[in-house]
Amino acid sequence: MMIFEKIHTVPTSDELINKSFKRAARAMSGKTIEDRESRFKANESMLLTAANIFTDNLANIVRRFPSFDQLPRFYYELTDILVGVEKLKMSLASVDWASRKIHEVARSYVGKIRDSDIPEPVRKEAFGRLASIIKSINKDLLFLNKARNILRKLPDVQDEPTIVIAGYPNVGKSSFVSRITGATPEIASYPFTTKGVTIGHFTRNGVRYQVMDTPGLLDRPMSERNYIERQAITAIHFLDAVVLFMIDPSESCGYEIEDQKRLLTEIRENFELPLLLVANKADRPEFQKMDEVERNISTITGEGIEEVMDRLMEMIEEKRLLSSSEEPDEESSI
Repeated sequence: MMIFEKIHTVPTSDELINKSFKRAARAMSGKTIEDRESRFKANESMLLTAANIFTDNLANIVRRFPSFDQLPRFYYELTDILVGVEKLKMSLASVDWASRKIHEVARSYVGKIRDSDIPEPVRKEAFGRLASIIKSINKDLLFLNKARNILRKLPDVQDEPTIVIAGYPNVGKSSFVSRITGATPEIASYPFTTKGVTIGHFTRNGVRYQVMDTPGLLDRPMSERNYIERQAITAIHFLDAVVLFMIDPSESCGYEIEDQKRLLTEIRENFELPLLLVANKADRPEFQKMDEVERNISTITGEGIEEVMDRLMEMIEEKRLLSSSEEPDEESSI
């Protein structure tokens, strides 16, 4: 399940006020007020019903957002880029404060109703106080709903070994993903790109792997990317990933070899991840062998695919061994 999927639409302050007060009025409709005691209880009940609707709705808003300190680093970085983690925390804290304040105010006014001669004015005053508290956090509610709509568009990227595919459009990246996963890849929406990120999965030796192609991020020069896109690229660093850069020496993709090489240089300079360079379309007559390429493949015939997969698995294992050797020893750090 996508990490932000369970966040529901966040209502505005007016929507919450209408919902709570209508529910309170409906709770009392049809009930006969026979004496003074039942009249006071009816006003108490209206106040507590409205307060409970408010506090339940506000508590649900806070609960449905994930704990940002426990988010996988990839999602934390993307959340921070898109909406700002600190801003989210502050708005959620404001909503949590409002929930607790409404409970406190309602309890206080229950006592005032019991001590009053006429309960209705006190209950109306209490409704005014509750509405005022809700209105004071409207900007937070609006921001949280906007954030929710943005975060729900993030791709469902699992915390598992990942192959990130880079290279110009039309070099055969999607065909590669389809061939190694044995299925049409899932296309998920992505806030940074006009095209959806392509995600596929495959299992090898009992381990599940993830393959990602991110159109609009790793398929054109850095100079053509805006600030948000550049920041999004840095988030990929936090995946347990290696990069497969695919080049098309036949130039049938529409991009010259020299342009493709320049993009390769940029990816190497901006990524601190292991990179495997492969040349696709080895089945084409205009295919040219390149000295710096580590493997030649054809996503059409399947040539070289198995060798590339073996090498990628080796690189993932090498990266993991290197990462574990660089982690500080707990005992020596005490």
